[in-house]
Amino acid sequence: MNVRPITVGYDGSDGARAALGWALDEAARTGAQVSLLFAFEWPAVASTVAPLATTWPDQGVRDDAQKMLDAAILDAFQTHPQVLVTRTVADGPAALLLRERSRQAGLLVLGSRGHGGFTGLLLGSTSVAVTAHAHCPVVVVRGERERPDGPVVVGVDGSECAQLALEYAFAQAAAHGAELRVVRAYQPAGPGGQPAGSGPDEQAGAERAELDEVLADGRSRYPQVQVAVDVVPGPAGRVMVDASREARLVVVGSRGRGGFGGLLLGSISQQLLHHAHCPVAVIRELPTTTD
Repeated sequence: MNVRPITVGYDGSDGARAALGWALDEAARTGAQVSLLFAFEWPAVASTVAPLATTWPDQGVRDDAQKMLDAAILDAFQTHPQVLVTRTVADGPAALLLRERSRQAGLLVLGSRGHGGFTGLLLGSTSVAVTAHAHCPVVVVRGERERPDGPVVVGVDGSECAQLALEYAFAQAAAHGAELRVVRAYQPAGPGGQPAGSGPDEQAGAERAELDEVLADGRSRYPQVQVAVDVVPGPAGRVMVDASREARLVVVGSRGRGGFGGLLLGSISQQLLHHAHCPVAVIRELPTTTD
């Protein structure tokens, strides 16, 4: 079976190095190759590898970028000698290059902060473009410390993308021997919106019953995975950020409904990408493997 490569957006920043470390660990587990991508998004690149100039980067500037990538590959060999790491220096907008790479990649891995060709990558429109349109999972590496014993947390709202996120989360939990924590955020109905005889407990119970149906297939396919279900009242962004505090990974679909409506297209996405306490996996499509 051929395993699709893992592409890392790399610019030499601390965030990029953290992303590479995460990707190397994943590649060591799956047998995937890691591909480093540096984007020359002129003129942003000038501040990191050369003084600001009025012309397109010359070969010397490109050589500096390649040397930076070669140094990263050497460091990777010291810690993960079994993982093949390659590098590419390309011209163009980072978001577009990453989206194109996602067609053949099994995973995109990005740092939460960068510079150079990846300036603002996860702080504005570029993050939305990558996460909303990538053809494979995108992992944004966040968090001050690793939590290898933490659960995999997934936000589920019944949407198609959330179902894909759940599938990815089950696989990650099984691969790492981790607990899977399934979270649903909901807005409590006001007094006028509740049927007679119902209340917060009944509403939470109905949400939990629906989740049990959604989880049935995953539980049968991954019987070794311990599953915890949390039905939490409140805004989805806050609920997911709170859930990420002790997680090893939080997984969400690129689009949702209900408690996760517009999750990666507006303010909730900014909350998660700016404030999550662990790496965030955003799922729009799942790649296929070939024999």
